[in-house]
Amino acid sequence: QVQLVESGGGLVQAGGSLRLSCATSGRTFSTYNMGWFRQAPEKEREFVAGISRSGGNIYLADSVKGRFTISRDNAKNTVYLQMNSLKPEDTAVYYCAADQDYTYYPGRPGAYDYWGQGTQVTVSS
Repeated sequence: QVQLVESGGGLVQAGGSLRLSCATSGRTFSTYNMGWFRQAPEKEREFVAGISRSGGNIYLADSVKGRFTISRDNAKNTVYLQMNSLKPEDTAVYYCAADQDYTYYPGRPGAYDYWGQGTQVTVSS
């Protein structure tokens, strides 16, 4: 069982930055592909970013390319989402997720085995 705990959310003005962190329990973090999703009120959960086990492959939703980056530190069992040039439409609850399968489908919520509780990001205009 893997436990995921997100942190770093908050209120920021448009154009600002936030860095989300997702700390995981256990000693097998490096065996998981990791992803970030978000869900705004009355909207479906959507893929934001994904990173493979080694960090060698990175995937970003078109809506965040050029603004967000994902990274991981396997020594610290942590994955990060750096969010720059934030827009009001980025407002959502952000979730990190872990996928233990060999084949990685980063954009599919159903591909992930474990989820965090989420952290709220609010971008004011």
